[in-house]
Amino acid sequence: MKPGHSGRRTAHIVWDWNGTLLHDIHAVIGATNAAFAELGLPPITLERYRELYCVPVPRFYERLIGRLPSEREWEVMDESFHRHYWLRARDAGLVEGAAELLAAQKAEGRTQSLCSLAPHDRLVPLVKTHGIDGHFVRVDGATGPSGGVKAEQMARHLLALDQVQAENTVVIGDAVDDAVAAAHVGARAVLYTGGSHSRASLETAGVPVVDTLEEAIEAADWAAGVRR
Repeated sequence: MKPGHSGRRTAHIVWDWNGTLLHDIHAVIGATNAAFAELGLPPITLERYRELYCVPVPRFYERLIGRLPSEREWEVMDESFHRHYWLRARDAGLVEGAAELLAAQKAEGRTQSLCSLAPHDRLVPLVKTHGIDGHFVRVDGATGPSGGVKAEQMARHLLALDQVQAENTVVIGDAVDDAVAAAHVGARAVLYTGGSHSRASLETAGVPVVDTLEEAIEAADWAAGVRR
């Protein structure tokens, strides 16, 4: 890992996208409720969503309706959600200060990458649209079916990174699944409260939980054993 310009070692950061760098939680709730209306389900509040949300996503629906959806029901739910979400995602902005934070970390010599369960063919142009693609050494979105977990994708992501060691890597995300994926590859995690989970849900992961991305960076270096 290359040292920063200040001469101190820093952790490599793997950023999550939805709910972490992209402030899209209201697009998510709007799309969820639009899809629920099509399916005859009652709407859900932001608080209830954050309390119940989990992956794989069919388990989230099980918590809502009391049973796992059938394969056909899941296909309908998934298609409906994404149809509504991508209409709304165009208006979602980055978390306040995220672009400046990414630029500052790169200027310090820190390496950063992005690993998301958003579809790769949609993720890459969206990151470019927000003007932050140059801050990442690699951007990976999902290429298979939606609704899964991140662990195996995180493993592929780290293997593709040159000279990045898992023990010096911290995943910053907004979901318990980000912490699970980090543990799967031997990395550490910091979880941010601005996205899909309540603080109480995030704290079940047993990793640092923070309220801002600036705090996430500080916690990441501490988690990786880097002292400022």
